[in-house]
Amino acid sequence: MSDLIIIGSGPGGYRTAEYAARKGLSVTIFEEKEAGGTCLNCGCIPTKALCHEAEVADMLKEAGVTTIDYSAIKARKELVIAQLRGGVETLLGGNNISFVRGHATLEDTQTVRANGETYTAKNMIIATGSHAKRLPIEGIDQENVMTSTELLDINEVPRRLCIVGAGVIGMEMASVFNSFGSEVTVIEFLKECLPMLDSDIAKRLRQTISKRGVNFFMQSGVKRINGKTVFFERKGKEEQVEADVILIATGRGANVDGLGLENAGVAFSPKGIDVNDMMQTNIPNIYAIGDVNARMMLAHAATFQGFRAVNHILGCEDQINLDIMPSAIFTKPEAASVGLSEDQCKEKGIPFISKKGFFRANGKALAMNETDGLLKLIAAEDGKIIGCHVFGAHAADIVQEVSALMCKDTSIQELAQMVHIHPTLGEILQDTALSF
Repeated sequence: MSDLIIIGSGPGGYRTAEYAARKGLSVTIFEEKEAGGTCLNCGCIPTKALCHEAEVADMLKEAGVTTIDYSAIKARKELVIAQLRGGVETLLGGNNISFVRGHATLEDTQTVRANGETYTAKNMIIATGSHAKRLPIEGIDQENVMTSTELLDINEVPRRLCIVGAGVIGMEMASVFNSFGSEVTVIEFLKECLPMLDSDIAKRLRQTISKRGVNFFMQSGVKRINGKTVFFERKGKEEQVEADVILIATGRGANVDGLGLENAGVAFSPKGIDVNDMMQTNIPNIYAIGDVNARMMLAHAATFQGFRAVNHILGCEDQINLDIMPSAIFTKPEAASVGLSEDQCKEKGIPFISKKGFFRANGKALAMNETDGLLKLIAAEDGKIIGCHVFGAHAADIVQEVSALMCKDTSIQELAQMVHIHPTLGEILQDTALSF
């Protein structure tokens, strides 16, 4: 019997295994596919590799080079994945960790079965991640209709790409393949893209990407797909768009099927596994982290939920604040956010003060030729920072600074007095704080 069983080796699973082993726990971790999970193999990492190559392609266009070698781009993506996967496999071969390849199912509250063998542990963590959702649309099973997993594995850039859904995946793929030369169309049911962002930031980001040539049809619902034709309804009228490849980017669903959760009495629904703030399910020794609990579908959220679960198993208190969860969208330009938006403050009746900072007024942004950007900083009435939303170059890095400050209950006044390097994009943040 080991101290801990973990099912799933994505960022939540493998980093939790390493953390638990360092804390002295014996860990058995199961993975039915590739080490590193969705994020490393067909999600965050390959997408960000393409984002980098798209940025290079844009710079080459500015220099007059208009052709790209997509086979080389794909080869580099695969090299990045292989290198990182090897690192994860090495980590999972460390002391106190047993790595088992195979599909694991629960038999009871302390037992799982994999490859015809049984394994037992005092505690379990389920970290099985999520899968791309497919809407019940006529024609969605055609070969040219893909999820992000298949799109990341294509061998050539589609001449025409239609993306259904303007969430994180849809917007990143729209930006990337626009840079690679595709004619990109995005169809979104909601009024605005990226609903987790401040609506002002989301609108400006969409407008910026639209100026680069991406066509958006908002408040539009796809009705059917016939060959290369996507039929959708907008303002009560049926319209259509032609595309060689159609990406379905309408969200992700928790991987709860086939785990034997009912054998252990674990409460779950199609939305995910129910957990408390310690990541415990209704069965005290069984925890669920990451996408499978559907609290926050972010790789770094899974990791820190895993740390929280291990700390609870060990009876150790921590200072992890899972309510302050930064996120980023790696479009061109980037967008990122942490904390409350203006919209959320208004909905919840929270008094707030909001100020804006513009990239065009920043020396480093001008030098980088990255003047298209906006920062919105939000504070409570007492000056405490409660949110930051940004679109523009290195938005993720700026928001990460704010996230760290929010974890320490920093006020706008304190931020305004913190020295920032000149010239940097970080000065946009400080200048905005000085404007309160």
